[in-house]
Amino acid sequence: MKRCELGRSGLEVSRLCFGGNVFGWTVDEATSFSLLDALVDAGVDFIDTADVYSRWMPGHQGGESETVIGRWFARTGQRAKVFLATKVGMDMGGDRKGLSARWIERSVEDSLRRLQTDYIDLYQSHTDDESVPMDETLSAYQRLIAAGKVRVIGASNFSGARLREALDRADAQGLPRYQTLQPLYNLYDRAAFESDLQALCVERGVGVITYFSLAAGFLTGKYRSEADYGKSPRGARAIPQYMNPRGMRILAALDAVSAELGSTPAQVAIAWLLTRPSVSAPIASATSLAQLGDLVGAVRLTLPAAAVQRLDQASDPTDTAND
Repeated sequence: MKRCELGRSGLEVSRLCFGGNVFGWTVDEATSFSLLDALVDAGVDFIDTADVYSRWMPGHQGGESETVIGRWFARTGQRAKVFLATKVGMDMGGDRKGLSARWIERSVEDSLRRLQTDYIDLYQSHTDDESVPMDETLSAYQRLIAAGKVRVIGASNFSGARLREALDRADAQGLPRYQTLQPLYNLYDRAAFESDLQALCVERGVGVITYFSLAAGFLTGKYRSEADYGKSPRGARAIPQYMNPRGMRILAALDAVSAELGSTPAQVAIAWLLTRPSVSAPIASATSLAQLGDLVGAVRLTLPAAAVQRLDQASDPTDTAND
């Protein structure tokens, strides 16, 4: 499994990050354990989750994904083989949200308990919180790092301006810096990241771990019409936005390249992300061992320059003709 340094942290991770949002949501505990076993066997040591997963599900309160991972750690003793990322900041109900020192210091204890571990490798601000001074947030993280509860920190869903401000404040005040950014980025969703964040991450050495790397499954090619929306719990909710002429051009390019290389559209879409100058590890999920094997194969796939150019052109976010 290919590996890379995460930001400027000195810590190495696999070039594929498994999205743990499915644990306790679209896959049950037994299947989750099988997927986690297979991940470690395949050399994928990077797992991302969040305190809020899967609060959106009726009857769930948040923490379900962390709980499943914690039970797997307890059963297998594999904690040391995993680079574990989780997040804080999304609405957990009432005043349990945001990036205040009070909530970060409470939330980390909840996550550690659910995960059945005494440290988190990468603790991320899940969304920006402009109501809290950055120094307060970063100082809270500094205390957690000093206590050995967190190794490094990252940001998710930050604008370029706010990420730059956070990096500048960290440098000026001697506070921990965000080593990673977790943005929405894939072959379809390119414009926001490439216009506002990509150059900053390259310039400042911030590792990028992309979410919705397969555009909620659209880039796997399994959604071609409205009749396909029922193929997954999130299909009808997330996929319609991609069903347009540009989306169809991207699928056609993925079909052509994957046929030429003897791979799959999902593998090509992930491999394309790995060619981007700032991307450390795309985040992608699987609900079966077959899907997981597809993802692992993407890291082994090297795209020829002509294939990258073809995908770049088909997905060009500035080309809106006939969309």
